Amino acid sequence: MKNNFLASVLIFFTLLTYSQSYDFKTIIDLEATNVISQGNTGTCWSFSTSSFLESEIIRLTGQKIDLSEMYNVRHTYLNKSWNYVMRQGKAQFSQGGLAHDVINSISEHGFVPNSVYSGLLNGNEKHNHSKLEDTLKKTLDLYIKEPKTFDWKKRTHDILDTFLGENVESFDYEGTQYTPLSFMKKVKIDPKNYITLTSFSHKPNYINFILNIPDNFSNGTFFNVPIDELTNIVNNALEKGFTIELDCDVSEKTFSAKHGLAIIPVDGVNIENALVNLSKEKEVTQEFRQQEFENYNTTDDHLMHITGLLKDQNGTTYYKVKNSWGKNSKRVNYGGYIYMSEAYFKLKTISITLHKNALTKKILKILRKA
Repeated sequence: MKNNFLASVLIFFTLLTYSQSYDFKTIIDLEATNVISQGNTGTCWSFSTSSFLESEIIRLTGQKIDLSEMYNVRHTYLNKSWNYVMRQGKAQFSQGGLAHDVINSISEHGFVPNSVYSGLLNGNEKHNHSKLEDTLKKTLDLYIKEPKTFDWKKRTHDILDTFLGENVESFDYEGTQYTPLSFMKKVKIDPKNYITLTSFSHKPNYINFILNIPDNFSNGTFFNVPIDELTNIVNNALEKGFTIELDCDVSEKTFSAKHGLAIIPVDGVNIENALVNLSKEKEVTQEFRQQEFENYNTTDDHLMHITGLLKDQNGTTYYKVKNSWGKNSKRVNYGGYIYMSEAYFKLKTISITLHKNALTKKILKILRKA
């Protein structure tokens, strides 16, 4: 009888433990601009990187500036079109891109405030690039099929003018005239200061390599580190006041914008319950991470912006991640942010981009020798 009573008590407290709702404590919360929506576009890479650069401007100058996402989308479409034509159509042409595409764009073309170039014409209030992408691709395919029949570069510019607006050469901002490059210099952004890191075991650690994922049309390089070290770099950066650009997989059912949560519960756990109540998560190793990448369970889906760090009542670490799907969340106080567990980050991260000054001394030393 006594044993039955003890067993009942044990079961009760076990169920109580697993039915605790999430209770988060903010540890680090760095300043960022407002959450906005990318609309019906695949340009999360520009929205997230623009948000990241906006936080960099706040960190460097104290100014809060809403940058134009579409200005750099326009220039990236031009680069993407060149790549597609030169490869005679044997390359991916889509709305997707990566953080370094924005860094490449601002290196050559600078950036502008959203008030100068919104990419919204004819009274439109939401972005929709379905027709833009389709028109561009059909035009490029036509040229590839019948080369020399028309000037594809001019036609591409004309299409972008029609859908996004004409390019900006100079503009007035708060009574001063700027070019996009001089404006970038004014807010102290230097593209050379940013680096992208990843963590995969099919390449040696501490080298730069081209990561073969579909959206890496520009053949950008990634500096490879062990996953535990990548996590340490993020934690160290946040502690030093630096935010981080994040590229990751969001295809998991346990990534929920509705619940504002991203977790990796152990097998057999009810997912809906896990998104509401604390659940045990999987241990993520380098081997498990690599396996999930090679079998396509981890893919290059979405880019977002890490702006803070939290802990739940059990001391588990979560990252405060700014999304670009608007403020639609069941947990309204999240305001369009995702609280991503460290386990989810370790398993599902493709890469991060951050300022070199945010790196650990160890990585900086290796980079200087590279």
